[in-house]
Amino acid sequence: MFDRIREDIAAVKERDPAARSSLEIFFLYPGVRAIRMHRRANWFYRHNLKFIARWISQRAVRKTGIEIHPAATIGRRLVIDHGVGVVIGETAEIGDDVLIYQGVTLGGTGKDVGKRHPTIGNNVMISSGAKVLGPFKVGDNARIASGAIVLDEVPPDCTAAGVPARIVRRNGARVAPLDQVHIPDPVAEQLCRLDCRIRQLEKVVSETAPERLKELPPLDIDCPTCENKNDN
Repeated sequence: MFDRIREDIAAVKERDPAARSSLEIFFLYPGVRAIRMHRRANWFYRHNLKFIARWISQRAVRKTGIEIHPAATIGRRLVIDHGVGVVIGETAEIGDDVLIYQGVTLGGTGKDVGKRHPTIGNNVMISSGAKVLGPFKVGDNARIASGAIVLDEVPPDCTAAGVPARIVRRNGARVAPLDQVHIPDPVAEQLCRLDCRIRQLEKVVSETAPERLKELPPLDIDCPTCENKNDN
């Protein structure tokens, strides 16, 4: 137990430049306190004392703002930096040397049964506000960007970003540019396809039976988008 506590404190010192002393980390860091309380809750949960386990975990939420289900599996040297709003689900599994920032959710989508939450590999960093949802794996040494919503597996040594998240770096090399500001409008693209198709059909009709074009009824609507006006 004391070895684990020393490991937790050393991990925070290594990753948090604001940490000044071991006593400060032990008594005042909510992430360290939440992990200590989770270990107790998990012990009771594994010994089928689920009410006490849940009581400890809910007490941890009130004191730290971090909610970890008693059944979640957590490895060594987990660092939860700041921590407010972190939620870790029942079937989530976290490896060693993982770094989690505030507002992160390791949750489910509501569509799965049994294993519903993600498995996080070793040495993974999950930035603030990221949501990792579903029973898939985030590989070792992966990085998840702030605000990302991850719904599919992330391979090892990759960086995922965006909504929904996609791989933007692999082994440190950029995979593809990620521009969420100038994403094409799917509705406009579909309307453009329809317009092109109509023009193609009109061309075919004009070449094969031009008299039929004269039989088309006039427009009976005003369209503010394409500026079609009522012909009547």
